[in-house]
Amino acid sequence: MKSVYLDYNATTPVDKRVLERMLPYFSEKFGNASSKTHAFGWAAEEAVEQAREKVAALIGCEKSEIYFTSGSTEGINLALKGIFENYCEKGKHIISYQTEHMAVLDTLSFLKTKGADITLLPVHRDGTIDLQLLKNTIRKDTLMVAAMYANNETGVVFPVKEIGELCRRMDVFFFSDTTQAAGKIPFHVKEDSIDACVISAHKIYGPKGVGAVYISRKHPRLSVAAQIHGGGHERGIRSGTLNVPGIVGLGEACALAEQELLSDSMNQSRLRTLLEQSLTVQGNVFINGNIKDRLCNTTNLMFKDLKSEEIIKNIRPVAVAAGSACTSAMQQPSHVLKAMGLNDDESYASVRFSLGRFTTEEEINYTIEKVKSILNKN
Repeated sequence: MKSVYLDYNATTPVDKRVLERMLPYFSEKFGNASSKTHAFGWAAEEAVEQAREKVAALIGCEKSEIYFTSGSTEGINLALKGIFENYCEKGKHIISYQTEHMAVLDTLSFLKTKGADITLLPVHRDGTIDLQLLKNTIRKDTLMVAAMYANNETGVVFPVKEIGELCRRMDVFFFSDTTQAAGKIPFHVKEDSIDACVISAHKIYGPKGVGAVYISRKHPRLSVAAQIHGGGHERGIRSGTLNVPGIVGLGEACALAEQELLSDSMNQSRLRTLLEQSLTVQGNVFINGNIKDRLCNTTNLMFKDLKSEEIIKNIRPVAVAAGSACTSAMQQPSHVLKAMGLNDDESYASVRFSLGRFTTEEEINYTIEKVKSILNKN
């Protein structure tokens, strides 16, 4: 069989429909969206604004609350640094979790050098959180809570609506890294009381190098300090010539995600169940993380007495991952699994399988047989 791709949480292929929508903006519609004096610029600007509407529709906000970026990492930096810079007089205490993506954790470490007081809360063995502990940790000088919507390694979904309601009651800003949730589970930033969040196109069948950050303009009206200067693009929030083809691709990817979320989710959930049931019945194979509150496409499996690198090497041409794509080359145990209480051996024995829109039952059955052959040799 040709290569099987089961690493969709790392990145996704560009959907052909997305690519088709993008292509004209590389050639005949190549204008700069900031050029206000001719039709080339007007057409580019119109395309950008149409994409902005599609992104806003996916997450349930106004188009004026969407700002385009190069991806989630930039959006996280803009939101966290921008909020702290503008509101640190209100308080310098920020609460987050030990299982956050490194883009959040590293940004918080930077803010610590600028005077922020960072509290990283633990999680349970299954990756879920204690809401009462969060409530008890919020202080008078707490500025913000940063909690991801869904974990990239385990798929565990946090109770974001409850976190948002708690933050609103206690007058604390709420930032959520929604990179993995967008396009996989339905959510509404207003109903969930999220003040800021991020989207990355390449996680939802769009191109790499483009994303968006949502910043609330109503209830509350949030102001963030710009982190990139030079031209005042995106209403002064994010300077730099807009990546029109990429933004068009992001918009189309969001529109398709909204249309196909239910069918995609049902298919991926069915195939993941097939994968999990076929492997865990073998014995010495265990699921890391809560099996109820998690993304439909993700499973993190621990293979007792095996190393993840052994699985990954011998399962080829099936593509899977150990840890997150951003840190998989560091040869260190997953900080997410360690935070969940797994020891080094258990962490090194764990592999993430993440399915996607184009995953087939034939591919899953092939993967099952490949893994079984590895297990039978041990």
